[in-house]
This record gives sequence, structure tokens and C-alpha cells, in this order.
Amino acid sequence: MNKSYLKNIIASATLLGSISFATLTQAADTIKVGVLHSLSGTMAISETTLKDTVLMMIEEQNKKGGVLGKQLEPVVVDPASNWPLFAEKTRELLSKDKVDVIFGCWTSVSRKSVLPVIEELNGLMFYPVQYEGEESSKNVFYTGAAPNQQAIPAVDYLMNDLGVKRWVLAGTDYVYPRTTNKILEAYLKAKGVADKDIMINYTPFGHSDWQGIVSDIKKFGSAGKQTAVVSTINGDANVPFYKELGNQGVSAEDIPVVAFSVGEEELSGIDTKPLVGHLAAWNYFQSVESDANSAFIKQWKAFIKDPKRVTNDPMEATYIGFNMWVKAVEKAGTTKVDAVEQALIGITSPNLTGGMAVMNKNHHLSKPVLIGEIQDDGQLEVVWETDGLVVGDAWSDFLPGSKDIIADWTKPTRCGNYNVKTSKCSGQNF
Repeated sequence: MNKSYLKNIIASATLLGSISFATLTQAADTIKVGVLHSLSGTMAISETTLKDTVLMMIEEQNKKGGVLGKQLEPVVVDPASNWPLFAEKTRELLSKDKVDVIFGCWTSVSRKSVLPVIEELNGLMFYPVQYEGEESSKNVFYTGAAPNQQAIPAVDYLMNDLGVKRWVLAGTDYVYPRTTNKILEAYLKAKGVADKDIMINYTPFGHSDWQGIVSDIKKFGSAGKQTAVVSTINGDANVPFYKELGNQGVSAEDIPVVAFSVGEEELSGIDTKPLVGHLAAWNYFQSVESDANSAFIKQWKAFIKDPKRVTNDPMEATYIGFNMWVKAVEKAGTTKVDAVEQALIGITSPNLTGGMAVMNKNHHLSKPVLIGEIQDDGQLEVVWETDGLVVGDAWSDFLPGSKDIIADWTKPTRCGNYNVKTSKCSGQNF
């Protein structure tokens, strides 16, 4: 073989090796953050804002020097309100893009689609929206409300403070409303509410024809007993639902509606005057006065470059989850999932309503519960709140199959569904 030809081969190989090493080094210079929120489809009305919230948090953290001396790099995908596509995009984020953490999902059906993929590939996800409980995964941290941090307190308020005797449980037809309403139905019956005083109705995503349903609600509420609607309607179906309430003259004095999926963002798109007095139950409202909240609102309006944009509860849950992840990574000294997962347990972070949120060993937060009344400007005024923090319960005390189950990701249990009576783990166990 010609010596000069051999030298060229060696030189080329060395150059390729240098390029490959440089590429790997460059890739390792950033920490990749996956953003898994619908930017199109029926859930875009709610989820696009959360994508922007994550980007704002990343920008702010990078100004502080990043994490572990590295800049954060967002990797944004659009699962397009398509539940199987959530799973595909998750696999892509973890296998192809090699993200270190994912902030994403809104609906429980999207989270359920993602769950087997993120567990298989040992990813890490923060889920920032209220949900039905009955789950605890090593790979997911739930920063939204569990039923005992939203649904149960809301029913208690309606029953004890407003004297509600008849109940309409209205929801979108998927796992979150169905499971939440199953819990609420069991809770109401335990409180002595009769079957005939509970009406349950489900509609598909994007439902727009509410005339008949609202008419049925009015009829159900005309029996001489105080009636309320507990709403787990999700996404853009809320707009025509509330419009039809106004069209048919259903006021908060007649039949109050308490919503679990309607906040400032959804209200900003409709005429709220006919809705004044209706309610929403969350862990945060933009109207809450605190220094941290004032700073967050100012930061958000500056980032989004629109002084009319509002903040909402899932944004606060994203804010808390992001800050906890940063603290846990710095505590662990690595972005490796197993180390960060353990470092997160016990981590605290300021919430936006005053006080500190705590990440518990069941991967759920301790947070306050607030009930707000819709104002004519689309904001919600707090009319009731819990005394202090409520610990998120992964498994409901009101379902027969769940009341003996706990989640505890610390040693020696290390299990998301541990039966305290049988002393057995029936799911993930480490």
C-alpha cells in the first residue's frame, strides 16, 4: 500500500474521530428538556400556554447560568391532542433526542398513553394538571391536584357552605372525569345523598351542542332542592357550555357550577358576564396577592409580550415542578433519572400563593386548596381556602379497591401501589 495513501486514511480517520468527539462533547454541553404539550387540536386552548411557561422557565434558568454549569436546551414537540401520538413523541424525545426530563401532558388519557413508554425507557416526567389519582409511578411527579386537593374540598364547600342537596356530575368522556366522578359519587353516597339526587353526564372532546344538556340540568335543578354542577369538562368544549348556560339564564344563584378544568386562560376567551358567581376549584389563582405571584405575573407578561395574557393553576404547577427539578438535579449532582427521582422526595419550593410546596414520598405535592368565584373581568376571587397545606393522596380513601393502598417511593417500600393489609406491591417495585 502506498505510504502517502495510508497517511491520508489515518488522517481522515483521525479527523472523523475528532468530529465525532466534538459532536458528542457539544451534545453533552447542554441539558435537554422535553416539552410535550398539544399545540394543535382540541387541547391546544389549554396546553399551548404550558409550553410557553416551560420555555420561560428555561430562559430564566439559563440567565442564572443553567444547571450544573450547562445551559438548558428545550426540545418542543406537538402531540396534537392525539393520545397515541403522545406515546410516539415520548419515545422520540427519550430515544432520539435524549432529553433528561419531560414537562408535559394535560389530559389523563395522554398521560396514560405516555406512562408505559416513560417507564420502559426510564424517563422522568412532570405532570402539571389536576387528575383522578389512582396512580403513582417512579417515573412521574404529579404537581397538579389529586382528588382530595380539589374535587373533595369543592364538594364539601358546596354542601356545607351553599347547602347543595342535588348534584350534576358533568364531564368529558375519558378517564379523568369518569374516575373522579366515581370517587365523588361514592363520597356523596357516604354523606347520605340518594341516587335520585345525583345526575351524571358525559360528552365527547370538543362537544359543542349543549342546548339539550343544559335544559336537562335546569329540569333536574327544579325539584325544590339546591342543585349544583360539578364540572370536569375539558378543553374547548367549555366555551359553548358556559355560553349555553348564559343563553338559558342559568345563574350562579340558581345552579352554581364549580369547575375543575376552567381557569383564567379558558375564561379569557369568552364573555364572562353571564358567568359571574360560578366557581372554580384550584390550588392557585392569578388574583392571589403575594410577592412571588406578582413577580411571576410580571415575568410572564414580559416573556409572552402581551399585557392581556393571564396566568393559571397548571402554570403554577409547572413553575413548582420545574424549580423542584432544578433543585433535585443540583442536589444529586447529575441528571440521571434514578438519582434525581430520589433527590426530589422531600424537596420544597415556594408556591405562588405564599408558603412552600413539598414533594412527598408518593410523588405528589402538599398544596393549599382554593375556591374562586368568577368575576366579570374573567378573574377569580378567592371565596374559600383550606387551613394550610393538603397532602396529595395518590389513592382514594373512598374506593373499595384503593382505600388500603399507599404509594411510597422511599426504602424499604419503593412501591407506587403498596397494599398495607397484604403487605404486597402490585405494580412497579424497586
